[in-house]
Amino acid sequence: MSDRLKALSDAGVSIWLDDLSRERIETGNLADLVAEKSVVGVTTNPTIFASAIANGERYDEQVAQLVDKGEPVDRVIFELTTEDVRNACDVLRPVADATPYDGRVSIEVEPDLANDTEGTLASARALWAAVDRPNVLIKIPATKEGLPAITAATAEGISVNVTLIFGEERYREVMDAYLTGLEQAREAGRDLSGINSVASFFVSRVDSEVDSRLEAVGSEVALALRGKAAVANALVAYGAFEEVFGSERWRDLEAAGANRQRPLWASTGVKNPDYDDTMYVRDLVVPETVNTMPEKTLEAFADHGEVLGDLVTGKAGEGRALLERLGEVGVDFPDVLVALETEGVDKFKKSWTELVETVQGQMEKAKA
Repeated sequence: MSDRLKALSDAGVSIWLDDLSRERIETGNLADLVAEKSVVGVTTNPTIFASAIANGERYDEQVAQLVDKGEPVDRVIFELTTEDVRNACDVLRPVADATPYDGRVSIEVEPDLANDTEGTLASARALWAAVDRPNVLIKIPATKEGLPAITAATAEGISVNVTLIFGEERYREVMDAYLTGLEQAREAGRDLSGINSVASFFVSRVDSEVDSRLEAVGSEVALALRGKAAVANALVAYGAFEEVFGSERWRDLEAAGANRQRPLWASTGVKNPDYDDTMYVRDLVVPETVNTMPEKTLEAFADHGEVLGDLVTGKAGEGRALLERLGEVGVDFPDVLVALETEGVDKFKKSWTELVETVQGQMEKAKA
């Protein structure tokens, strides 16, 4: 087992792999990562599935069967992806049975529904029923329209991975949506201990957007702030987490058996090659959080990552001060967050289009 990844795990960080393929499952690679690399969860998205389906032959038989049945492309996608997630859940099930929070596998609702509350909820219900595993998480975007769907899904006992969170204000709304859903579930007599959730707070994209604006400003003071906004923003987010999950409202739910909605650091692969390729892991070590990593980042940390202790708890003030400095040099951080969410939803939808086109190509091959 990697000593560095074990040290990260021992520091309280749950290591989730941001990737999945049928090949990983069927060759035993995923099980090996669990056994040898401290991986205790998996996240997916349409781009990940598009790559897996385009680059492997393990889907061909199922695609051909579905084509023979006359299934449309959206149904083929649903069947392929839910089967992979169901089987990954089975691989991770021993982890889920041994821990209250880990062993989870995430799958996204249809991205075109990001601004459609009822459509999102219907998609979440369909995915939850099809995967039919207690350790699946349904990814719902943290758009304004997604918030009531998060509450409703949670109230129904569906475990949710809230995705596309970029700023503190929306993150607080996400936590409120989760707690409201738990309160409704309790009123309905549901067992709260079976409901799980993470809140996926995006990291590297913040630096990408802020750095481009700092470079446009061009002053020495502005350029000195490059590569610092993302971690500062995450520190502020964790401060909000500490506040909400230290509240009387939460303690009341916890006494009824509820699980915390843990912060999940997402988008932790470094976009700028000039930056340390482990910085979004190293600088965000704090107990009871998740870091979901692409395999490249996982391997980088296993090779040369450092665990320097908890660098997050109690640092919200420092993070807020850094974000205020951005405003002082001419970067409108609230506008950055608006731009990131808009871009995030757009990428969310483009990712789906990529998957649709990939599967359509595979379906045409099956017909030939």
